[in-house]
Amino acid sequence: MPAPKVWVTGLTVGAIAAVTVLAMQADKGPHPTAAAARPSASAAAGATPAPTKSAAPAAVPDGSGTGRRVVYSLAEKRVWLVDASDASRRTFTVWPGTVNPDPGTYTVSSRNEATTGSDGVQIENIIYFAAKSGISIAFSNAVDGSSPPPAAGKQTGGVRMRAADGAALWTFGETGTTVVVVK
Repeated sequence: MPAPKVWVTGLTVGAIAAVTVLAMQADKGPHPTAAAARPSASAAAGATPAPTKSAAPAAVPDGSGTGRRVVYSLAEKRVWLVDASDASRRTFTVWPGTVNPDPGTYTVSSRNEATTGSDGVQIENIIYFAAKSGISIAFSNAVDGSSPPPAAGKQTGGVRMRAADGAALWTFGETGTTVVVVK
């Protein structure tokens, strides 16, 4: 009668072979894809446009400068994080407030980890870069992940984004970072 070690070794080799065959068959089959995250009902109420991830990343706008910078397109409601080699490292759509900065070149002037926005929403990753008509304009994300429409009758300069995008911008947009706003 074979020794128990031989049985264990034989069973182990057989199991590894079976798993390898199954893995090869699975690799040839269909692969699931992650569905795009949808905002919650509270996030979607009145929010326009809803940030989405496209299959092909949007190209950095022409005329947005060179070098390491944040590019914000007013028309596309989109932000790009561009590295020193002019390659886009991340792009995402945003929900602008009621007051937009004029097209031009700005600098991140200050940052604040968290506060309450002028619309009463708890926000984080606040990056100030401009002011217009006495309204500070800053990128931020709502702590609860919502994308509320601007408060009725209030002038707001918050440019909101999803939490993951806010965290990426917070890491990228240090004080002194160039922000280019294009039409």
